[in-house]
Amino acid sequence: MKLIGSHTSPYTRKVRIVLAEKKIEYDFVVESPWTPGNKVADYNPLGKIPVLVLDDDTALFDSRVIVEYIDNVTPNNKLFPAPNRERIEVKRWEALADGLCDAAVAALLERKRPANEQSADWIDRQLAKVKRALAFMSEELDDKSFCMGTHISMADLALGTALGYLNFRFPEIAWQASHPNLSKLYDKLMQRPAFADTIPHE
Repeated sequence: MKLIGSHTSPYTRKVRIVLAEKKIEYDFVVESPWTPGNKVADYNPLGKIPVLVLDDDTALFDSRVIVEYIDNVTPNNKLFPAPNRERIEVKRWEALADGLCDAAVAALLERKRPANEQSADWIDRQLAKVKRALAFMSEELDDKSFCMGTHISMADLALGTALGYLNFRFPEIAWQASHPNLSKLYDKLMQRPAFADTIPHE
């Protein structure tokens, strides 16, 4: 398999973490949709990363689709439970974490526009989503060891990816101080090679 993505994309990192947790080998092709002359759209008509190209050249896109496929490829280290209420809760955690990333990325892109073209209201609206998501995550996690209780799941991997992206792009949010239970879980996740080996960098 071939994964097309970048070192800075939280969605790409989430897929890389899942591939590592599942111990699946793949070729990592570094491509960014923001790089002139990139070939991302050759694999995904939406021009977005990540894209997982299977051995039969089928291209899978959207990180949520990719990680669910990967989890079904091998039976080891299952990250999604069987279809039931718990599975929906795991997918809700993933949707929340991805939504946090969506808002953070939107704010980051707006900040990269020329100063006279930026919308402070737009940035504030996106960062308000981030802060509400953090508060909700913290309340839902409460004092549990993992999002779903005692066992690691896709919920934790998605959450850890989102928190890592905030550390990378928005350190000023300082979510660790305001949400110590999230910080405790994140520190635990960072002890796993899948997280330690995929820390985002330019």
